[in-house]
Amino acid sequence: MASGRQKDNPPDEAPNSLPLIRGRRATSYDVARLAGVSQSAVSRCFKPGASVSGKMRERVLKAAEELEYQPNAIARGLITQRSNLVAVLVSGRLNLYYPEVLFRLTDELSKVGLRVLLFTVDSEDDAESVIEQAWQFQVDGLISASHLSRAQYDLLQKRSIPVVFFNRYFTDRSTNVVYCDPRAQVDALVERLVEFGHRRFGLIRGPKDNMVGFERIRLVTEALQRYRVAEIREVQGDFTYDSGGAALQELCVHPATRPTAIICANDMMALGCMDEARSVLELNIPDDLSIAGFDGIGMSQFASYELTTIRQPIGRMCQAAVAMIAARAELPDQSNERRVFEGAILEGRSIAKAP
Repeated sequence: MASGRQKDNPPDEAPNSLPLIRGRRATSYDVARLAGVSQSAVSRCFKPGASVSGKMRERVLKAAEELEYQPNAIARGLITQRSNLVAVLVSGRLNLYYPEVLFRLTDELSKVGLRVLLFTVDSEDDAESVIEQAWQFQVDGLISASHLSRAQYDLLQKRSIPVVFFNRYFTDRSTNVVYCDPRAQVDALVERLVEFGHRRFGLIRGPKDNMVGFERIRLVTEALQRYRVAEIREVQGDFTYDSGGAALQELCVHPATRPTAIICANDMMALGCMDEARSVLELNIPDDLSIAGFDGIGMSQFASYELTTIRQPIGRMCQAAVAMIAARAELPDQSNERRVFEGAILEGRSIAKAP
């Protein structure tokens, strides 16, 4: 009689079975073995637009699902020399149209297989460290909704990082630009206010180093001058709600010369201006004071505000910016491109005939 423990017979091994993968993620080689195809075939199945038969794709995807496999973006980047990352640079100053811009950019970049690496700067002159970080991450391109100096732009060009400016540009240099030109809408807004009998205007500027705010107030001033409006007072704001209220107080120091119409460089200052007028100065909007802004943020259309404002076509602008950066990530030597969009006036209830 035999003695000792009887050994269990090992189970029959299926032809294409794999050893149990413990403590690590499945690789494309594991998927290839299980599916009975080459590793390059697996790579083609996960590459958008690659040529692969329907039967092979089905086998590969079934094996990938069984092994809970996902392609390694970092490893793919080492092979293709692409990080599939796009740096997006924005100003840290509060401007509530930025969240919409970031959402749209992220969505559009995802559609073409790119991801956002977000950088914010407290001052638009402080982008040096951001450029170094973008370089370390080996980004495929940079979309800048903040100011870059010529030296900073030249450094990015030297490092072969494509740049698309969003609502910024150099006046004396060709660059890739997506820009909203509100000139026609500014003219229409000013014309309407002048027809309403307004002759004393207050303008609330944005931050001193912000090109968008500067350009908007410049266009408003030029339009007012064409209508021979002489009483124009400008005061400084910084795009925040509180600065709008403070600027209104500065404009209304002398009630006899108080403006009858105020145009703010962005909506957030306009909302602060409206609340200050109602709750502190006890003015009625728009009977005592007309107020208008720029951007068309969602809050500006709340029932308590219904601000008349000039809206940017953010969706179309973001689509254009992503198309431009994606194309230059693939073919960096393309010529520079400039895409200009018009704004649109959102009709609110914040302007009326002059008192």
